[in-house]
Amino acid sequence: MQSLSDAVRADPPRAVTGGPLRCERDDVGVMLLTLDRPAARNALDDELTEALGRAVEDAAGDAHTRAIILTGAGEAFCAGGDLSRFERQWTPSAFRLYSHRLTALIAGIEQLEKPVIAAINGVVTGAGTQLALACDIRLAAPGARILFREGRLGIIPSHGGVTRLVKLVGLARARDVLLAGEELSAADAERLGLLTAVVGDGNVVEAARERARMALRRSPEAYAAAKRLLAIAADASLQAGMAAEALAQTSLIATPQHREAVSQAQAKSRSSTDSAGRKP
Repeated sequence: MQSLSDAVRADPPRAVTGGPLRCERDDVGVMLLTLDRPAARNALDDELTEALGRAVEDAAGDAHTRAIILTGAGEAFCAGGDLSRFERQWTPSAFRLYSHRLTALIAGIEQLEKPVIAAINGVVTGAGTQLALACDIRLAAPGARILFREGRLGIIPSHGGVTRLVKLVGLARARDVLLAGEELSAADAERLGLLTAVVGDGNVVEAARERARMALRRSPEAYAAAKRLLAIAADASLQAGMAAEALAQTSLIATPQHREAVSQAQAKSRSSTDSAGRKP
């Protein structure tokens, strides 16, 4: 019989399938989360939203999961919230509560202190766009499109959508996107700064895996601190930002990862110096 201590030490399952969200973790700890409602263009219904929230929460506390890639099954990344929610008879307070849950999920992705990469394989709109914008890095296939068509439904981008858009591209360009345009190609979105890169061969998941491996070269503590500081820098004064950086640096220099990295760098430097001194 497996003891309690063995159960605590055991690796979590590497793959979970069968529901609206597929979870697959590779040997280096990169978790691929695939929104798996292709017939509905991976729209976020209650079940998928709950499953994604659990996966993000689990990843936050799981040392075996070191990075996350978010993508969609089929031809779409995510078509936003499932339109069936608008068929319900909401009171204003009930709808706000429902909406806050999705807002909290997107904020949880943004605040996750691990690398989070969106592999945008196709069309993305509505809350799906907010999921993508909450990720650290956004890679897209050449045929991907970002749609801003909330106005046709008599609503606006929510869950932080307007605010994130302004912070990413600036007020003038955000006005143009939201008030004058409805659709951005992958190339246009990259030019505006909404996308990190367009993947030429279209294999966005593999490109995301490579980006995740690059991010994992940094210590987890340093990556988490950099994410927190970047979030602060968007709103802070220079003086406040420098104070936050000093506090973070003071904490990081005491970590084993920092001391080990410095020791390795010093050993490599000594080895290079010794090799140069032995040359005839």
